[in-house]
Amino acid sequence: MKVKSKDSGKLRIGDDWNAIRIIALSQSNPLKAIAEFVENSIDAHAKAITITRGKEHGAHYLSIRDDGDGVPRDTDGLPDFKYVATHICDSIKRQLKADGNGLGLQGEFGIGLLSFWTVGDNLTMTSTGTDQKAYQMTMSKGDSRYEVSPKRMLFADKGTELKISPLLEGIRTLSGEKIQWYLASELRDRIRDSKARVTVIDKLARKQYEVEPRQFEGRLLHQLPPIRTPFGDAYAELYLAEPNETARVALTRVGTRVIEDMASLPGLEHTPWISRYVQGLNLTPRTRTGVIQDERYAALIEALVPLEAHVKGLIEEQQRAEEEQASQQSLKAIQKAFHEAMLALPREEYDWFDVQGRARQEGGAANAAAGGLPAGTDWEEALPGVAEPGPSESPQRQFFDYSGPLFGVVVSPAASTTPLNETRKFRALPRDRSRRRVVDDLSFGWELIDGEGTLQGITDQEVEYRAPTVPGLARLKVTVTQRGVSVTAEALITVTDSLESAITPAVVNTRGLPGYTFERAAGELWRCRFDAERNIIVVNSGHRDFVFATRNRALQLRYLVRLYVKELVLKNFAGLPADQLLERMIELSLYAEEKLKSG
Repeated sequence: MKVKSKDSGKLRIGDDWNAIRIIALSQSNPLKAIAEFVENSIDAHAKAITITRGKEHGAHYLSIRDDGDGVPRDTDGLPDFKYVATHICDSIKRQLKADGNGLGLQGEFGIGLLSFWTVGDNLTMTSTGTDQKAYQMTMSKGDSRYEVSPKRMLFADKGTELKISPLLEGIRTLSGEKIQWYLASELRDRIRDSKARVTVIDKLARKQYEVEPRQFEGRLLHQLPPIRTPFGDAYAELYLAEPNETARVALTRVGTRVIEDMASLPGLEHTPWISRYVQGLNLTPRTRTGVIQDERYAALIEALVPLEAHVKGLIEEQQRAEEEQASQQSLKAIQKAFHEAMLALPREEYDWFDVQGRARQEGGAANAAAGGLPAGTDWEEALPGVAEPGPSESPQRQFFDYSGPLFGVVVSPAASTTPLNETRKFRALPRDRSRRRVVDDLSFGWELIDGEGTLQGITDQEVEYRAPTVPGLARLKVTVTQRGVSVTAEALITVTDSLESAITPAVVNTRGLPGYTFERAAGELWRCRFDAERNIIVVNSGHRDFVFATRNRALQLRYLVRLYVKELVLKNFAGLPADQLLERMIELSLYAEEKLKSG
């Protein structure tokens, strides 16, 4: 027997039915199959498409009815069901596209109808002929035969109806709402461009849904770089919003989604596609059955480079704006925490924010000249709430400026250090639930509940305490009453024989609480440093501790507060021994972090 040196031939299918089975089961997603049926209706120029989920004669069914052109007619004017059933993989749409008459049509392989196998057991397809009579074709899952017969109807409707029954056991719970949400994303542009009205009627749930093309969140990006390839142009519709794990950029063709997330494609696993800052659609010249990594795909990847660079720049601008806003919010929270912490700390040791200067501007110079401001007066304006009008201001106030009933009280200062046999003034600060000042119908009662010392003016809002001649601790209590409502607060007094001389120059910061800025110095050991000229704290955003703290806002705030404590203590307690500096850091951080948490 002679063997030919060269043999050739053409590939062919050995078992046609086995090939059809493979094709029919290639679409594993029943929702995608439903989307295929809706697309067929849109291709038939339907303007109204109704999807009905229900139960009939004990069997669940799903129907898709439209008012489109119906099944193409044969030479006798009857629906050409025979062509539909015997030309699998030979779609008439492909011929229409080749002739230039199929602009906007989706599908070209003639396999969409077979996807009913993933939905139910039997398919009934009904359409009318030119004689205005209805005809139907029935097919069964796993059966190679089909039947065409007239259908008795009083009035034949225009268009086509597909009915699948009974539904497969696993998808009988597929709700109308899920179908609506899927179609709104899967066929977003097809529905929007065709202006077709798609309605989902769920008879089992007794609900009806209108499929509205999905609206993306964020700002629509304009003037994007064009995407041009030798095989055709693409169009990008992208929206920039706050980062969200659900944000995706889909890859679509003629309005039908091909890939849900572009970041899952080889060569696109980078910013901006993985950033979760952008979402939207990228309309591309590819097939809808997947992405083949051929020369067309390589051309698309190359054409996307200018777009990627442009969108990355926009994302960086957005991130800078977010960081600036977060910094402003953090600074406000930190400042509030430090201000409130000062109410609970000795003023002569921690008065760093030019309080006396601010009080003089508000008309308190007389008190200062008379021997110092009353305890707590300086910090009232730092507390939340509406300031009471000064002498030069109009006494007219808005409704929301008036305080409510008494809710709480704070003693200023709440903790202090007083030399032996010296006097110190304390003041009660009554507040309503919204922390506005309460001033009407108040009565005050002061008492020493622990320790030694004497009080003067125990029924006034401000009391004067005289320290004893021996060191010790004292606790001061005030009770404020308004129309039967009483609230209390306490203050802790440390009586000592002398104050640290190193604390005297503590009041050196007359520029207010410093701000902060970031400087990335990855690999360097310093966490922060104080820039006295600019009155800001420079935070090393590349330090591993800062990176760890950015996992959530609360942790980052606590980290920034501790950096503030370090720099403020080092600046204002210069010259103290290391152990005393550490004591001050613990003291200030304790009160500041507590106020940060309560705020």
